[in-house]
Amino acid sequence: MAYDLEEQEQLAALKAWWNRYGNLVTWLLIAALAAYAGWNGWNTYQRSQATQAAQLYDELQKAVAANDAAKIQRAATDITERFGRTAYAEMAALTAAKTAFDANDLKTAKERLQWVVDKGSDEYKAIARIRLAGVLLDEKAYDQALKTLDGDFSAQFAGAVADRRGDILVAQNKVAEARNAYQQALEKTDEKDPNRQLIQIKLDAIGGTPAKAA
Repeated sequence: MAYDLEEQEQLAALKAWWNRYGNLVTWLLIAALAAYAGWNGWNTYQRSQATQAAQLYDELQKAVAANDAAKIQRAATDITERFGRTAYAEMAALTAAKTAFDANDLKTAKERLQWVVDKGSDEYKAIARIRLAGVLLDEKAYDQALKTLDGDFSAQFAGAVADRRGDILVAQNKVAEARNAYQQALEKTDEKDPNRQLIQIKLDAIGGTPAKAA
């Protein structure tokens, strides 16, 4: 059936539009499809990474149960090097740091904790900074320990940070400053938190005062 005049004009206009914009539309469509495929591929990759990291972390936990320090460190290295963007890497590094600290391997403990400080998410980074300050305290690197506690922490860690700062100040014989730190720790620590009793004991030991209500 022959096209009438109006249909022929519409077809001519469509051809003209396609000749002008067809390549652009095609490339935009290809780009959109590529982005969609890339997004799906990334999600699949992320799920695969998390699954593999979880399997390795399970092996690390078995090593912890078996008290196999060497295997704990190997597993932690595998997870942090291969799956460093997963939460399992942060948990593995913290676990390996504790194992090293318990074995009096302070160098390895600091390296593990520093990895979390450098590459971890905010919550794990805060935990690592507090623990790293504790390791530095044991090494008598007091100024460096205090510096590790500088900067922002979320409110949930305020009590722990003040408590650790008090420990460092006591070691420096800065009793008045330590007293203030412990008092702040008590104020920032929930009344139901079992750590409050230990903080109060430390405060009393340096001639502190009863804690204010949290």
